[in-house]
Amino acid sequence: MAKKAKKQQQSAGTPATVALTAAGVDFTVHAYDHDPSHPSYGEEAAEAMGVSPDRVFKTLVADVDGNLTVAVVPVAGSLDLKALASAVGGKRAAMADPALAERTTGYVRGGISPLGQRKKLPTVLDASATAHATICVSAGRRGLEVELAPQDLAALTDATMAPVGRT
Repeated sequence: MAKKAKKQQQSAGTPATVALTAAGVDFTVHAYDHDPSHPSYGEEAAEAMGVSPDRVFKTLVADVDGNLTVAVVPVAGSLDLKALASAVGGKRAAMADPALAERTTGYVRGGISPLGQRKKLPTVLDASATAHATICVSAGRRGLEVELAPQDLAALTDATMAPVGRT
């Protein structure tokens, strides 16, 4: 039994989980079988884990005035690009080119984590996260999520908290 748990722990090792472990933060890894035909990575995660979609957050990469910026918003809603630009002192925001987002973060689309990115980007965490004791975000690959306190996520990513999600 201990051998199986150890194997699962090793297989869950991503830059995100390594960063959390190194920081000494309490977190739980949730693994599920990813279905490539599912229309929404985030909704799939919420369904697979049996967690309310307002507690599961997706990581989106946007271009704000020529600078890549990370937004972490509930999967049940969408990103308000105007609010994101305002939260980081910018004027205009648009979704980043997916290939650029992947190269910059070191993660694949649908598995981009706000933690352990190749290049640390400015991050904005939707203010709704503070309504929950814990939230779930990608652990760095499709089918793998980490659950942690929103305050820990904000501290580790130097995130600004702002209302950037909309329902």
